[in-house]
Amino acid sequence: MALSLLARQPLCRPEVSGLPRYNSGLSEEEVQRRYGLKNIVKLGSNENPYGPSDLVKSGWDVLMGRLGRYPDAGAATLRSDIAKTCGIAHDRVLVGNGSEQIIRMIAEAYLSPRDRVVTVRPAFGLHEICPRMMGAVVDAVPITAEATFDYAAMLAAVHQPTKLLMFANPSNPVGCMMTGEALRALIEACPPDTLIVVDEAYREYAEQDPDYPDARAILEKQARPWIILRTFSKAYGLAALRVGYALTSSADVTATLDSVRDPFNTNMPAQVAACAALADTAYMQDCVSKTVAERERVVQLLVTQGLFVAPTWTNFVFVRTPMLADKLSTALLERGIIIKPWKEAGFENWIRISIGLPEENNIMLRALADLVL
Repeated sequence: MALSLLARQPLCRPEVSGLPRYNSGLSEEEVQRRYGLKNIVKLGSNENPYGPSDLVKSGWDVLMGRLGRYPDAGAATLRSDIAKTCGIAHDRVLVGNGSEQIIRMIAEAYLSPRDRVVTVRPAFGLHEICPRMMGAVVDAVPITAEATFDYAAMLAAVHQPTKLLMFANPSNPVGCMMTGEALRALIEACPPDTLIVVDEAYREYAEQDPDYPDARAILEKQARPWIILRTFSKAYGLAALRVGYALTSSADVTATLDSVRDPFNTNMPAQVAACAALADTAYMQDCVSKTVAERERVVQLLVTQGLFVAPTWTNFVFVRTPMLADKLSTALLERGIIIKPWKEAGFENWIRISIGLPEENNIMLRALADLVL
């Protein structure tokens, strides 16, 4: 009996059995079903509350007639448009099913058991999960008490053998930003064979700040291999379609990633919509301007409530509260408000709140005041 039971349970790799699950949060439909509510305020996933450009919407009907065909496996048109927009050769552009897939591809292509990866904590979960999946050792440097990058500790971390340095700038979930001088020094401190990965998922919300670093310009001036990650899910309002992309240091790096890429990894509507979104920069920038202005209003009101808000250059705020995050999140869910409680050790009192429409933010602020004051 014991042998037959064992035979029915395939043995996975030990690295996989110990992996944490990525916390993707609850959908509006799930909250409606669970709590019997009609109206939901969704502020848990850092989405653009204004949705996609009219250029994206105007082409949608035409796509219906093309759904019986496979997409372009290499996403050639989208890659070409990205290359022109970014001023880079097309063979240094890779497209993924969200930047999440590219993070996984980086781990699969470059990491072996016991390779050392440096990142930060708290971080976007896959920055740690994907390397650990491959058996790499992850050294996650905690943020400071002021909720900023611990620059000295990161420098010390990369002075040891480091196969991969990967972190988001601005940070997710904290929102803090590393300046150009600090980024340049951190890169130069890495061993010469370290792969540098800078996740710029929130760059559009930060790039108007004069202190926001041009990571690509910094990386181009040094010899280490590098990858910059970007996405259409945030500022461009295409979260449901899952389109991310990478800019790489060379065609060889792109080819390496392409060798582990799933065939047809971005669907046809996603490719077409991303091209349309990229062509309407004015709409994206208008969304960003409104979101940044609303973010500043929300920060001021949260601080007035006596809460600590991490410095942020993104479309969300990271807030320390007197309640446990899980308990506070549940209380908000009962009112139809979705935020993201942080679950990593040492951050159990922190919540991440996306910036929504003004009326959505007002509902959240009133509920938060009722619960924590």
